[in-house]
Amino acid sequence: MEKMTFYEELKWRGLIQDISSPDLIDKLNEGGINCYIGTDPTADSMHIGHYSSFLISKRLADHGHHPILLVGGATGLIGDPKPDAERPMITKEEVEHNFKGLKAQAEKIFGFEVVNNWDWTKDINVIDFLRDYGKYFNVNYMLAKDKVKSRMDSGITFAEFSYMILQALDFLHLYETRGVTLQFAGSDQWGNITSGIELIRKKLDKEAYGMVMPLVTDSTGKKFGKTEGNALWLDKNKTSSYELYQYLINLEDSMIIDYLKKLTFLSREEIEAIEARHNEHPELREAHKTLAREIITHLHGEEEYENALRISENLFSGNIKDIDVKDLLIGLKDVPHFDIEKCSLIDLLVNNGVASSRREAREFLSNNAISINGDIVTDENMMITKDIALDNKVIIIRRGKKKYFVASFK
Repeated sequence: MEKMTFYEELKWRGLIQDISSPDLIDKLNEGGINCYIGTDPTADSMHIGHYSSFLISKRLADHGHHPILLVGGATGLIGDPKPDAERPMITKEEVEHNFKGLKAQAEKIFGFEVVNNWDWTKDINVIDFLRDYGKYFNVNYMLAKDKVKSRMDSGITFAEFSYMILQALDFLHLYETRGVTLQFAGSDQWGNITSGIELIRKKLDKEAYGMVMPLVTDSTGKKFGKTEGNALWLDKNKTSSYELYQYLINLEDSMIIDYLKKLTFLSREEIEAIEARHNEHPELREAHKTLAREIITHLHGEEEYENALRISENLFSGNIKDIDVKDLLIGLKDVPHFDIEKCSLIDLLVNNGVASSRREAREFLSNNAISINGDIVTDENMMITKDIALDNKVIIIRRGKKKYFVASFK
């Protein structure tokens, strides 16, 4: 197989939706570009929606480019316009807290320099802002941008309307002070990026470039994010490695190869070999397991991946005694939970929806379909007490092979 250029590889992975100029292709292949990607500190952790875009920084660095990661301490106070409504304002204290969390996370995961646009915007007064930057933006040009256009019927505030000028200012500042000539981001930032390119052209008579990639979406086509309510956080304290493993292992087959291309560093040969085996034996879920291993290991390390795999396998087999109660409860976060007091086994099953009736409960018990804390039970009169609970508090009920329930003593 003929070796791809860097640009060709990015295209093959589905990581390029638009570039601002054909001239950028050779520059990407040659290396040596100072470039940046940004995010606003709306939370103290990135999520999987950021991951594909921010992985581009590592791909660029590996090819000899010089990426900078920008966290928007200033732009985060305004908020990039949403297509349907104004974002809620967050306090300066929240922005500062979130900035520190994102900076530490970005440095740990991606290993690149992090800058804060608050540092170069905080001392600009409103007159200088209008004279030095606002005068270069035609309102008709701004109204034509997709994000602004989508809000014209419902209304957009002047603060939100000014967001693209602030982001353009960032590009200009980094161009002048750091020699940054390329901004890259998800496709929803195209309008803001091209505004920065225009500001640099008008104010400095210089050329800069932009590149955007398709947004990573879930199976419904929604992008991942805090606003959408489907965020998978990169912070393992917000989304555990097990939760991330379960999500990735249960992805729809139609999405899995696309994710392997965008979210891993596996080569084309490796991915195409996995794809061939996956098409032949999809029931083995090799592609899903590979994706989970690559992402979790990159984010949290091999030990976290092995722990997530162990929890998953033990829960599937019913061997829960080898799982710490803390990890067990994380693994069972989404199953039915209820509070109980001392009771008989059959009352536990019937009163909490594990069985629909006493007759059905007895059928489950006689068929060895019920286990308590990993042990099959058959005696309907068995007493459920704190003495048999994990940590004297938790009872794990398993019905059949996959249906779990968590009962907690009050």
